[in-house]
Amino acid sequence: MEIRQLTMDDFEERMALSQFAFQFQLTPESLESRRKKYLPEQDWGAFDENGEMLSALMLIPLETWIQGKLFAMGGIAGVATWPEARRQGCVSKLLVRTLETMKNNGQTISMLHPFAFGFYRKFGYEFTIERKKYTIETRKLPPRLETPGQVKRMPKPDIELLNAVYTAYASLYSGTLVRTWDWWENRILTKTGSFAVYYNEDDKPEGYVFYQIESGKMTIHDWASTTETSRVALWTFVGNHDSMITETSLVAAIDDPLPFLLADPRVKQEVIPYFMSRIVDAEAFVGQYPWASGAREEAVSLRLSDAHAPWNDGLFRLVWSADGEGRLMRVEDEGALSAGWGTPEEAVACDIQALTAMLAGNRKPSLLREVGRISGPEAGIALLERRIPERTTHLMDFF
Repeated sequence: MEIRQLTMDDFEERMALSQFAFQFQLTPESLESRRKKYLPEQDWGAFDENGEMLSALMLIPLETWIQGKLFAMGGIAGVATWPEARRQGCVSKLLVRTLETMKNNGQTISMLHPFAFGFYRKFGYEFTIERKKYTIETRKLPPRLETPGQVKRMPKPDIELLNAVYTAYASLYSGTLVRTWDWWENRILTKTGSFAVYYNEDDKPEGYVFYQIESGKMTIHDWASTTETSRVALWTFVGNHDSMITETSLVAAIDDPLPFLLADPRVKQEVIPYFMSRIVDAEAFVGQYPWASGAREEAVSLRLSDAHAPWNDGLFRLVWSADGEGRLMRVEDEGALSAGWGTPEEAVACDIQALTAMLAGNRKPSLLREVGRISGPEAGIALLERRIPERTTHLMDFF
């Protein structure tokens, strides 16, 4: 089996596989439109000895916010295999190759939307992002309130303005994407709908809503509010459509406080497990991660297991400076652990999924220990918990 990046010569076969796997049909015009935008360097394929494509996936170069800092991220998407080639290890080999590629590219974390969580857990990915979906009857919408500033409809989307508001909002969470101009044009603005922007008293934009009304129902495609005033003003704008709509639906961050703020909080809420993440290069990721500060330099031994990325597998020293700089250093000789670092038996033991859950998924080490996902001395786990800042995960996009 050969694993390689695709070329333009593979376009037809890749499109045929995608249409079959994801059950859609492209018109000849749509196929040609895709051909013009096709980026073969983002596609990887597994091929048999006759050069026939067995399986393929996309590796998209992206950036994600984690703890208020940008990280280079490899987005896995479009994973597809012909039925006769399934259960032959095609996707396994592709994922291992993409891990190596991401490491070489400096992409220290990867994310994907799983067709099955259990399948991707086998390859080191862990569930990190869940969201809430609201469906609210019009009579239960938040009350319409007077606010300073004003909400203005935006007849033609101003990407620069919208992206500035989005970035301020997205940076408050871990897992949100950096949106490029191309992302806005080809991922966001392809949806039908209208924008409205909240401007404060100084005429500075602080929030927006992207919505569509059809058959008496409002669907909110995209929402960003960077202040409480902008949140209230945008909900007042939504409420001003009460004569036109019977209900409103939107997807929000898992920590969204809306039900608490409603007069009648008995609205339909669905918690939706959404995306998975995986630390690709633990040493590099730890060095970039904005840890919490401490009173002095501190350290813990960490026994990390990773079946598919050997550079992450082994015994390490995790060292923090007082100001929150972290270093993960491999211990080549377990007998050489000096006093103060603890013995190998005293190391906190976890797999790459658990480490990802702690650092990119907002899961507390104490919880993971309680449910048997990590083990080790209570003091070491407590130290980890003190040094990992809390930040809710969220993702408004899909790939």
